Formats: sequence, C-alpha cells, structure tokens
Amino acid sequence: MLLALDVGNTNTVLGIYRLDDEKSVGDKPELVAHWRVTTHRDQTVDEYGVLFVNLFEMHGMAPTQVHHIIVSSVVPPIDSTLRQVCEDYFQVQPLFVEPGIKTGMPVLVDNPAELGADRLVNAIAAFERYGGPCIVVDFGTATTFDVISARGEYLGGAIAPGLGISADALFSRAARLGRVDIKRPAKVIGTNTITHLQSGLYYGYIGLVDGILERMIAELAAQPRVIATGGLARQISGDSRFISEIDDMLTLDGLLILFERNRTPRPRSRAH
Repeated sequence: MLLALDVGNTNTVLGIYRLDDEKSVGDKPELVAHWRVTTHRDQTVDEYGVLFVNLFEMHGMAPTQVHHIIVSSVVPPIDSTLRQVCEDYFQVQPLFVEPGIKTGMPVLVDNPAELGADRLVNAIAAFERYGGPCIVVDFGTATTFDVISARGEYLGGAIAPGLGISADALFSRAARLGRVDIKRPAKVIGTNTITHLQSGLYYGYIGLVDGILERMIAELAAQPRVIATGGLARQISGDSRFISEIDDMLTLDGLLILFERNRTPRPRSRAH
C-alpha cells in the first residue's frame, strides 16, 4: 500500500491507497483510509511515529502493510523528522515532492522552485481529474489560487491570508471584540455584535475569494472550472459565484498521481 502525506502549516493529512498490484488489474487505486491531524513542529520522531501507528491500528492495519510513501510538505523544519519516521516505523524511504521529481506539468512561473509542493500537487490532480483550464482554491492556513491552462501548464496564482488568520488578526487587535464561531449568518445585516462579526468575516471572505477569481477568469479570457479543496472548502464555497466543485481528496489524489509517475517499475516474473 501507499501512504500519502500532505503536511501543511496547520494540519497534516494522511491517506492510504491500495495499489494496482494489490488488487485486480485495471482498477483505480482505492483510498482505504484517511486522517487529518494537527501539524506539530516540535514533536519528536517517536511522538509522530506513535501517532501514525495508533491511527493505523484503529483502522485495523499495520505499518508493515505500507511499501511506499510520498510526502508533500510546506513545513521544512519537520521534513527530516518525517523522513526518519518513515524509515524507523515503516522501513520505507519516502519520496518527497521537491525539485527533480517528475511532474508531467510545465511550471510557467519566474522561479518554479518557489512553488509550494501542495500547490503543485493540487494543480496536477485538478488537471488530471477535471481538465483545463481550471483554477484550484485551497482553503488552508493561507488561501491559495492556482491557475492551470487548457494545455496543462501551471500559469501562476495568488496567495491570500486564510480565514482563520484574518479572524485571529481582528480578534487580537480589537480589544472589545470577543472570538466568535465563524459560520454563515442567517442574514448579512447583523443585529448584535456576534452576527456583525460573523457577517463581516464570512461574507467579507466570500468577497475576497470571488474578487480574485473574477479577475483571474478575465485574464484567462476563458471559462475555467473552479475547484475548491482544503479544510474550510465546504464552509466557504457554497456562496461563491465561481466555485463549481468541492474536492476534499484533491491533494491526496495528486500525491497518488505523482507517485505513479515516479514509481520504479517492478521486474516482471518470468514465465515457466
């Protein structure tokens, strides 16, 4: 099986795929389990190892069932820790999404090495699954916008503060405003401080997302499919004028695609 790890600033998502050689030929690899956990920059190898093993055991699986691991990470300080976790607890050398990996996607930006691994993975998965042109909006710690051409080229994008960051900035700088649950209020015109805050945060963020998308679509001079992913995708996307798809597994599926494009073929057994 394949363990796919997407390491973000706030959360780490794990997915387990059953590969082609573990089932009938021709079937799409099956996502048999997935989890979302908090990313801890100061956890040790053993702390991460125990966490991962416990997740496996809760699902009736063992680390020995994993024969391949692929990792996309935007948190470089823990990359060496995760590499050692893979080696010590799974006895597997992980494949990291980094410069030199085969992507199959031209990256038409000034410095391709600057592009976050998760954004590249999302772009590859979106083009593979939905075709182009398309735009991926990933609602995470930051909200990222990634644009892919009709020919499958990564054209560029934008980065905005995530909804959580925006809310934290407001609450920390305005002494008389207490924290509220960020959710869609019943109406835009609030009648108390809580609904005022919810309306401003929710609809203000919808305005940010749709404002950027509107300008990107105008620059493309084409009508792309807009795919949302990330932890807050379902919370935010419903009121967007442009988002047409929500794909919770986009990043994990992108990691699967990249793994298959970089997988070393196993030698075939000789016929007797």
